[in-house]
Amino acid sequence: MRIEAYFQEIRRDIEACSILLLSNVAYDKRGTHKGFIRGDLLFSDNSTLHLREFINTRLDIERLMYAYQYMDADGNLIFRYDNSGHHRELSLLTYPHHKHNGNQDNIIPSSAPSLHDILVEIENI
Repeated sequence: MRIEAYFQEIRRDIEACSILLLSNVAYDKRGTHKGFIRGDLLFSDNSTLHLREFINTRLDIERLMYAYQYMDADGNLIFRYDNSGHHRELSLLTYPHHKHNGNQDNIIPSSAPSLHDILVEIENI
């Protein structure tokens, strides 16, 4: 898949979110199959999702680096998914993928979610 097609999928997922108020997302093409996405999404309850993805789409959608941080209207962390390699105590099945659930110290193993998965989770909260 070319990176432009992946960017279009992300745009469709964002536009389809029923509780979205505003979005500010930048798309940076870094080659035919690589790109960087960074942005903020504001939802109807004034909660915010900060997102970053560095993607390679040559063979499959590989998120080389990602972070999805969801915060309430007061700036409190609700959850964050990322693949920073700083939690070696996690299951070898999911390392380095993990979720901070509710606060920085509540860390659980996780697979690498897509932005679509994150938006569905937020809509269900």
